[in-house]
Amino acid sequence: MKVTVCIGSSCHLKGSREVVETFRRLIAENDLKGKVELGGTFCLGNCVNGVCVDVDGKTFSVTPETAEEFFSNNIKGKC
Repeated sequence: MKVTVCIGSSCHLKGSREVVETFRRLIAENDLKGKVELGGTFCLGNCVNGVCVDVDGKTFSVTPETAEEFFSNNIKGKC
């Protein structure tokens, strides 16, 4: 599974660094290093909402506060 987090200026201001750190921690805690490829990119084109996260071609909006729940539902639950 490929997970890409926008680290562009708008998403950075909305907490992309915290989202990335949360995902890294949860990937390690759930022993998913071989199953989840976490990467960063600039602008996924949805700057109006929260931090843009692409999971296997589908784009979502995530905040630092919703990152753990998002991970459980959309990443861990699909591995």
